[in-house]
Formats: sequence, C-alpha cells, structure tokens
Amino acid sequence: MNGLFDLSGDVAVVIGATGALGGAIADGLASAGASVAILGRSEERGRARAEAIRQAGGSAEFFQADAMDRASLEEAHRRVAEALGAPTILVNAAGGNDPSVTLTPDKSFASIAVKDWQANFDLNLVGGVLLPCQVFGAPMVERGTGSIINIASVSAHLPLSRVIAYSAAKAAVLNLTQFLSREWATAGVRVNSITPGFFPAEQNRRLLFQEDGSPTPRAQSILQHTPMQRFGQPAELIGAAIFLASAKAAGFVTGIDLRVDGGFLSQTI
Repeated sequence: MNGLFDLSGDVAVVIGATGALGGAIADGLASAGASVAILGRSEERGRARAEAIRQAGGSAEFFQADAMDRASLEEAHRRVAEALGAPTILVNAAGGNDPSVTLTPDKSFASIAVKDWQANFDLNLVGGVLLPCQVFGAPMVERGTGSIINIASVSAHLPLSRVIAYSAAKAAVLNLTQFLSREWATAGVRVNSITPGFFPAEQNRRLLFQEDGSPTPRAQSILQHTPMQRFGQPAELIGAAIFLASAKAAGFVTGIDLRVDGGFLSQTI
C-alpha cells in the first residue's frame, strides 16, 4: 500500500471505538494500514472490535479507558505508546445525548438542572475533546506531527429540537476544533472535525424506529429534511476519516468541518 490514503506506519487512537460510529472509523483506519488502539470503557465490545479488525487482516489492540478521567487517559497513552508506538492520529468519537436534558412536553428549558446540563458538556466537550486532546494531542505537538479528528453533529450548526444541551455542547466542539487548529498549525498538528448526519445507532434507535421497524414521526421529519431521503451507514464515515487522517491527502487541511450528512445541512425547509 503506497498512496495518498496509505496510513501504514501510523498509530491511530480511536476513543469511543466501542460504539457504532467510532468502531466503523477504527475499522477503516485499520484497513488503510494504521495500527489502531481501541479505547473505551466496555472491555467486551472493545476486545470484540479489535479481534474483528485482526480477523480482517488489520492491526488493533484494545485499551480500557475512561475519557472523563485524565489519569485513565494518561495510563492508556503510556500503554498505547509501549505496545504500538507513539500515536499520530487521534479520533474523538466519545459522546452522546443525556436524556435528562432532552426537552419533552413534561420538561421545559426552565426546568433543566445545572448539574444535568454540566454533565452533558462534560461528556461531549470535556471527555469528548478537551481531555483527550490534552493527553494525546500535546505529545503530538512536541513531536511536530499528528492529525486529530473530532466528531461533531449536525445539531452543532443549527440547534436540533429537544436536544438543547447536546446541540450546545457539540457547537462548542466545533469552536474548540477551530481554536486548536490555529494553536497547533505551526507545530505540524492538524485538527479537523467530521459532522455526521443521522446514523442509526444504539443510543438513538428508539427515537428513530418503532417496535415494528417503521420510522417514528421524528425520523420521518429527519428523512424529509435529508435530500438523500435515507439514514447514513457507519461505514460511510470511513472515507472522510481516512482523508483527514492522511498527511499525504490532507497535509494542508486544518480547521475544517467535513459534513457527511446526506445533504441535511444544505437546506432549511
């Protein structure tokens, strides 16, 4: 393998690779030649993902870590470096929406507890980007090379109804991505983000599908607003991730948000 999208020799850390989207990105980076470190809290899912990558001919190891715990991330960084080498790619795919701050007919904006709001920001911004970039990104700056990919959301661009704290936290992810891209550009570290559209996953499946598999009213609204009129498949994030990860293909690309949304953000009504 030798080309624009060849990641041979790279060590990719994918935080949140125990989930559907992060896992697909981990698969893709491995298929492009990177040695992949699967980081997450679930040992069962993490080891299964790493084994699946190895069965497909790739290189992957699981390292249990909590993205909300700096000491846990630092220990994971040490273990990854010893086992695979110094990380050159970081994908921050951990995060999600906390139902406690989702607006419903029985829950208004005025009733949101500060602790619940803060917990959502901790999950998506602090554990989702800040701590991993400090622990894994700062050493990249010292070495003078690296690519960081943060996972944003279409709701970061225009607030999505009901998920108010999640939308605000993901908007902060985009802002921090651009800030770090400027701070670390001359150090050889590129920082970009990917905005997925709507991809059915474990955390949102009940919001999108009825028990009989038909779309919910909310899913129907999403599909009507998506020009491609379908949901995304996790594997459809792989190309964007490999492009941004590759120093050959995207060596002059930093501070961008690459949308993979079926056109969701290309229209208003």
